[in-house]
Amino acid sequence: MRSKTQFTCSLKVAILCIAFVCLFILLFRSSIFSLSPQLTPQSNWPNPNEKAVEEPHPTTETAETAATPSSCPPIPLNPTCNKAPPSLSNALIHYATTNITPQQTLREISVSARVLQKKSPCNFLVFGLGHDSLMWTSLNYGGRTVFLEEDKSWIHQIQQKIPSLEAYHVMYDTQVNQADELLKVGMEADCKKVSDPRFSQCQLAHKGFPSEVYDIDWDVIMVDAPTGYFEGAPGRMSAIYTSGLIARNKGHGETDVFVHDVDREVEDKFSKAFLCEGYLKEQEGRIRHFNIPSHRSRLWRPFCPQ
Repeated sequence: MRSKTQFTCSLKVAILCIAFVCLFILLFRSSIFSLSPQLTPQSNWPNPNEKAVEEPHPTTETAETAATPSSCPPIPLNPTCNKAPPSLSNALIHYATTNITPQQTLREISVSARVLQKKSPCNFLVFGLGHDSLMWTSLNYGGRTVFLEEDKSWIHQIQQKIPSLEAYHVMYDTQVNQADELLKVGMEADCKKVSDPRFSQCQLAHKGFPSEVYDIDWDVIMVDAPTGYFEGAPGRMSAIYTSGLIARNKGHGETDVFVHDVDREVEDKFSKAFLCEGYLKEQEGRIRHFNIPSHRSRLWRPFCPQ
C-alpha cells in the first residue's frame, strides 16, 4: 500500500513540474515578442495563400524629380513682365517723334557708347545739355548722369519736356579770345599740381561748379560745352582743364574723358595739352577719347606721361 501511494505522489509531482515548465516557456516567449524590435506580430507576416501585391514603379521623370530638386521655381499663375526702363521708353518716344538729331554723328556717338556699355551703371558727367541728353541718360541706365549747362533758360526749356534729367546751371568767366593766354597759364607749375579743383591755385581750374561735381568720383566725362564757336563765347578752356584735374584727383581707377569739336583750335590744343596725348585712346571724326588714371594714389606720376 505504501509503495502504491508513494508512486501516486511521485506522479503528481512530475505532472506539476511539467506544467510549471510549460508555463515558464510560454511566459518567456511572450516577453521576447514584446521586447524584440526585429520581431513583428503574426498578423503582419505574409500569408502564403495570398498573392503579393507589387508596388508601382516610379517613372523615370518622377524618379529624377525625387532624386534632384528642381533648380527653377514653378511658373506662377500670374507671371509679371519686366518693363522697359523709363529712361529707355522716354528716349524711344522722344527720338521717334522729333526731327531734331544730336550734333554728334553715329560714328562719334559709338565711341562713347562702347565705353558706357562696359562701365554703366556709372557716374557720368556731361558738359552741355542738349537734344542728345536723354540718349546719354538712357545709355547710362541705373547710373547717375549729371549735366552742366551755361544757359539757364535752355535748362528750363529742356526740363519742361524731360523733367527727369539732372541738370545744373553753371557760369564761366572766360572767353575764347583769351585762349592763347590761358594756354600759357596752364603750363605754369601751379597748374601741374593734382588737387581738388576748388583748392587749386591754377587760374584754369573752375571753382564754381555744384558741390556734386567735386565730391563724386566720375567714371566718364563728356566735354561738349560751353559754347565756343565765336570770340566772345565762354569757350571750353576751363571745362577741359578741370575735367582732367577731376580725373587725376579721383580716389582710384581711371576716368574716360571725351572732348567733342576737336576740329576747332581751342578744343584741339587744350585737350592735347591738359588731357595729354599720352592718354589719348581714340579719335573718331570730331571726338577724342582720353583714358586718365588716378594720380592721387600715385603722386609721383607726371602730369602728362612722358
